Amino acid sequence: MEPPLLPSSARDPLWQHQLGLLLESTGEGIFGIDLEGHCMFINRAGARMLGHEAAAVLGHNMHAFTHHSHPDGSHYPEADCPIFNAFRCGLPCRIDTEVFWRADGSAFAVEYSSHPILDGDTVRGAVITFVDITERRRAAEALQQAKDELGLRVEERTRELSDALVQLRELSAWLDKVREEERTRIAREVHDELGSLLVALKMDVNWIGKRLGEQPERTPDAAQAMRDQMRAKCHNMSGLIERAVDNVGRIITDLRPSILDHQGLWAALEWQAQEFVQSAELILDWHMRVPQHVAFPEPVAMAVFRIFQEMLSNVGRHAQATQIAVRIDVDAAAGLHIAVQDNGVGAPAKAFEAPTAYGVLGMRERARHFGGRIDIHSEVGRGSTFHLHLPLSESAK
Repeated sequence: MEPPLLPSSARDPLWQHQLGLLLESTGEGIFGIDLEGHCMFINRAGARMLGHEAAAVLGHNMHAFTHHSHPDGSHYPEADCPIFNAFRCGLPCRIDTEVFWRADGSAFAVEYSSHPILDGDTVRGAVITFVDITERRRAAEALQQAKDELGLRVEERTRELSDALVQLRELSAWLDKVREEERTRIAREVHDELGSLLVALKMDVNWIGKRLGEQPERTPDAAQAMRDQMRAKCHNMSGLIERAVDNVGRIITDLRPSILDHQGLWAALEWQAQEFVQSAELILDWHMRVPQHVAFPEPVAMAVFRIFQEMLSNVGRHAQATQIAVRIDVDAAAGLHIAVQDNGVGAPAKAFEAPTAYGVLGMRERARHFGGRIDIHSEVGRGSTFHLHLPLSESAK
């Protein structure tokens, strides 16, 4: 290894050799300047970073040679240079926000330190060490960008979770409202329907009891007429009892369809579809392909049934349709798929994503609880299709 070029004033060969070994033993760039800012020596690592041979650097004003401009290319006055201030003011410095310029006109991010060379109390110049921190700067910028992106994702996720929490609270409030409305409706039906029937039955029973007490006082003809009236009353009471039984059955079915317990989910879905199209006066296109051995656990079956009810209810409330098509398929790999398609007025997609679309939110929450999802396809004037996708549990396969 050849020794670095040293100032010509260095007369001691041993000093010259030891200094040369020291300068070449480091990968950092090192150069020295005199009081005029001219380069007195530079090691080859430093010259290589500047894109020059070491001999080509000696004697040049180092500020004008490699530190003449700011990173944006604007002029860097020599009077502002911290390197020169190291010997002009006797102040050491360490800077990592500037650039040095290469021979080809390109710049590289640099970290440098400048220290005055003292001869007693007299400043003779300065020695500068520098390193190329381009990769460090690039890594720092990449890290900062990653932090910024992570911060944005966290902020976005936090906002999504906050919105989801608001939606869940609104859904919970809506469910409480629906539950109270349903309780009110059932209470009203029990009061208005069953209550009036029971009052009528009580009046008929009292009438019969009163007439039975009058039997000994009646003539045979009057007694026969009374028996005929009592038969009519009993017939009327039988009709009232039948109505009461029907009303009780309807209320119980609204609360929980007995067919779901007695005949299973698939029969309950078909029954619900037939009941709906009959009451709504719609044409039904029914298709169901389900292996006989497939059966869902009770909580899953109830969730599927309620989702199906809500799909039909949505058609009845909003679609203004004349016919619906129901497709139910079960596959061991694909799971359960239910599609309810209508030929109604349709709606824009945003209508089903609105925070107040509680029926849709309720369906999606029920499906999500069991690992499923709800997809909705709708176009204005072309109807809507609701899809339920639900994986099969091990107990259902």
